[in-house]
Amino acid sequence: MSKSALSFLILALMAMAIDLSLPFDENTASSVLKIAAGLFIVLFVVALVIGRKIKFDPVLR
Repeated sequence: MSKSALSFLILALMAMAIDLSLPFDENTASSVLKIAAGLFIVLFVVALVIGRKIKFDPVLR
């Protein structure tokens, strides 16, 4: 796993943990943290694909 992929994974986990620790009346902050966590997960997957840890095989067997 590349350093950037690991960084995005840690950032996503931190955003989710902070979101879960907020009180229920913090709707705006909760929404922002959920969007950030989703973005970091997407960037994590992109970093894995760029780092070729996920191989795409178009041949179906």
